[in-house]
Amino acid sequence: MTDVKALQQERIKIYHDIYDNRIPKRVPVDINLTFEFQTLSAGLNLSEVMWNPSLIEDAVDKICQTVYSDKCPFGGTQRYPSFYQILKSQSFKQASNGFIQHPEVAGMLPEDYDYLIEKPYDCILERIIPRQYKAFNLEDPVNTAISFTKSILAYQNDNAQVEVIINKMVEKYGYSPGGRYTGGITSAPFDFLADQLRGFKGISMDIRRMPEKVAAACDALYPIVFKRGLPAQISNYGDVFIPLHMPTFMREKDFAKLWWPSFKRMVDEYASMGIHCRIFCEDDWTRYLDYLYELPTNTRIMFEYGDPKLIKEKLGKKHIIMGMYPIMSMKTKSKEECVDEVKRYIDILAPGGKYIFGFDKSPLFFTDVKMECLCEVTETVRNYAVYSNSGETAGMKFNKEDYKAKPSRKLESKYYKTWEQYKAVNPEVSDFGREKLQNLEETLFKYITSLLI
Repeated sequence: MTDVKALQQERIKIYHDIYDNRIPKRVPVDINLTFEFQTLSAGLNLSEVMWNPSLIEDAVDKICQTVYSDKCPFGGTQRYPSFYQILKSQSFKQASNGFIQHPEVAGMLPEDYDYLIEKPYDCILERIIPRQYKAFNLEDPVNTAISFTKSILAYQNDNAQVEVIINKMVEKYGYSPGGRYTGGITSAPFDFLADQLRGFKGISMDIRRMPEKVAAACDALYPIVFKRGLPAQISNYGDVFIPLHMPTFMREKDFAKLWWPSFKRMVDEYASMGIHCRIFCEDDWTRYLDYLYELPTNTRIMFEYGDPKLIKEKLGKKHIIMGMYPIMSMKTKSKEECVDEVKRYIDILAPGGKYIFGFDKSPLFFTDVKMECLCEVTETVRNYAVYSNSGETAGMKFNKEDYKAKPSRKLESKYYKTWEQYKAVNPEVSDFGREKLQNLEETLFKYITSLLI
């Protein structure tokens, strides 16, 4: 047990050193193996385990024994079938093989733009969610209330089962504590509009036909996605996770005009509060590297594709670089070839610090990687990516005073009440209920918005 605790303290320190602008003892190995991968690796029935997440514990334990990582390699999933089924989701459906599929379904029509811009949260609840979730039927309020209640209970139960497993693994194997999404998770305003509101086809047409309304909608949605990502506690070691979807499908002039402004404003406002962002740049962001440089210092940037040398040269002194090592290599190459390749990545990305090792994406099927190559790669990083100058200053330092929040709309809706608004219509309520009632309001808000992320 003493050895496990000592290892955990080492792991905590190497992460903290990176976030505190110091060269760590070694590069952290940050591996995330999906719920699906770990289930299938144990020969379990994916459909059954998705409905009963506690069944995955032994499979996770075996992975933790087998694969080296400084962070728990299991983070659960955001997409359990229980609450989607209860709400009759149109955009997330479980296939017969157990995987959750995401068909292209638009919850928002072009004629909804004006109402979305005027009253975004009202529009989401009155129009968009009822289209995406058929059990949310405004003409059948009693069954809607029952279905909604069952769905949030299922959501909380599934996540609680997984949280228990993660905490057990952290304690047993001495991982750096904290789940992968415990700090916060949200979407860029444009991506929130594009993903489940308008859909890819819809937003592509809107960019050409009504760009002004797209821009106005991003401004209207800003307070919703900003609030959704706020962590319960602000820490230099936590972050808000934001996967970035649409930019590589856009022309740069559209990106600069419609996508970037609201996103940049959001990360700057987080930075002004001392909140860091961990963004996942899906696909190849090479043409946007100069934009990424302008993000707040120490933004944690996960890359899928790109030239590691160019990324290091442009961003390595200001931001923390993650990702990029291709999982395909661990499927198609020998152990020796994988070792040589990962050493090349380390030689490029590790010097000067501000680097956390990770893959370009997480494997989904057990056949996506050869286990012996996976183990060899992670152990090579642990043993090879060691610094001789640990403790020295690494690159630029973050200072929240460098960032200012720009004025933006407040979240105003008859479906969301602050304590003061609730107290005004319920003057008899005790002030002792303030924290509990406000927390319930926030829990519902985060659950509702999670249905569209």
